[in-house]
Amino acid sequence: MLTKIYTAAINGIDAFPVTVETEIWKGVGFSIVGMADTAIRESYERMLSAVRHSGFEFPHYRITINLAPADIKKEGAQFDLPMAVGILSSAEAVRCDDLSQFMMTGELSLDGTVLPVKGALPMAIKAREMGIRKLIVPEGNVTEAAVVNRVEVYGVKNLREAIEIVEGRSEMRPVEIDTRALFAAAQDDFDFDFSEVKGQETVKRAFEVAVAGGHNIILVGPPGAGKSMMAKRLPSIMPPLSMAEALETTKIHSVAGKLSRGSMLMTRRPFRTPHHTVSPVALVGGGASPMPGEISLAHNGVLFLDEFPEFPRQVLEVLRQPIEDRVITVARAKYTVNYPASFMLVASMNPCPCGYYGHPSRPCTCTPGSVNKYMNRISGPLLDRIDIQVEIEPVTFDDMADPTPTEGSAPIRERVIRARQIQQYRYRDIPAIHCNAQMNTRLLKKYAWPDPEGMTKLKERMTKLNMSARAFDRILRVARTIADLEGAPDVRASHIAEAISYRTLDRGTYGSTF
Repeated sequence: MLTKIYTAAINGIDAFPVTVETEIWKGVGFSIVGMADTAIRESYERMLSAVRHSGFEFPHYRITINLAPADIKKEGAQFDLPMAVGILSSAEAVRCDDLSQFMMTGELSLDGTVLPVKGALPMAIKAREMGIRKLIVPEGNVTEAAVVNRVEVYGVKNLREAIEIVEGRSEMRPVEIDTRALFAAAQDDFDFDFSEVKGQETVKRAFEVAVAGGHNIILVGPPGAGKSMMAKRLPSIMPPLSMAEALETTKIHSVAGKLSRGSMLMTRRPFRTPHHTVSPVALVGGGASPMPGEISLAHNGVLFLDEFPEFPRQVLEVLRQPIEDRVITVARAKYTVNYPASFMLVASMNPCPCGYYGHPSRPCTCTPGSVNKYMNRISGPLLDRIDIQVEIEPVTFDDMADPTPTEGSAPIRERVIRARQIQQYRYRDIPAIHCNAQMNTRLLKKYAWPDPEGMTKLKERMTKLNMSARAFDRILRVARTIADLEGAPDVRASHIAEAISYRTLDRGTYGSTF
């Protein structure tokens, strides 16, 4: 008897349908065809034990399983459950009038327990696209998959529960989640707040501007100045995720297996902090079994690279293309996958090897020329993609001892949201442009060109500070964001002046003030 059951496999961050075709006939043998990997080919022993522990007799006939489409490689143990149900259905030990209404996924333990799998959310989205009414997933994945509406999602503990659902004998109800209520309740739940930061008002303002316009930012300062501490508070002032952004972000983490058991929709923007020993593959994604890398896990959030010059040059250079294109294409001999990579890059670094170049009270012990050598670890093209460059000085004792409350994250976030709303309206008819940091030259001339006084100020400061030509566009983008934070329709000289102050590393006399 021939049976067909739907399941799904992952390509990139999306699922594609796979039909598990099972046929049993006279003879002895077991074979799986359809470009199955080792984990799938080893499923026979898992299914044999799981079926027996579930109270069924495993059929001793010639069993052939085809995973269609047969020309695409299938990987992972998530095919165990649909293959086991298909075998029992072909042997007429399980009776179901219409298996086409089901999609299922799950890895089987030897005792019949259904173990969690990666990518349950994109599978649920694919089931809805295909018009499949019922989705059976492991109990550990049910809340993740249930955020997709118009699909009945059942979480099963073992093979027997899945069979009872297929046969219509189960009293189990599909899991329902009010995603919008969950989404709204968790929007303002943050572990860190800018009210805990003493002093550093200039840096807080720079963060506000960076988030408001989606600009990349680098902090340069001595050890202990608060670079990492302030960066960790960045998510608390970022605009809330939209429902579409939350689904896309959750899909990436689901495929990568980064969601904890019982997780639902991600409601906060990701904040990824890879160590400087990270490899290029771990950063961009790929591998023998392709998985999203750190830049994709930071999609719609922040990628924080602490001790920026300590990252290998090869690792840093792979950031250039995804920063510009906001997508990463991983091409290998056997596969090509695309991962989204629209992230905000936040980097921090010491100003020199010893860390005290330009320190107000501690002398720098570095040899002559070592400061430039240290800075040259970061290439010009990469630095060119960082709009805001800020020097951060140590916090004084008076600032630390001051009991006066400082501004918290909530009012800063309100200003950021208003500025983002202005940008969303401005670029509403322009595909792939959502914030000021994404403006091209044509849009800069249309929306960010300063008034005559502002242009005069820009020329004067760029000449005086010996800034490079690449700083011109960056200054205009940041100035447009500063104007948006004020609600100003035009870019004025004051906006230009503040934007120029955020170009520390472009000055010919780095380390000086003006």
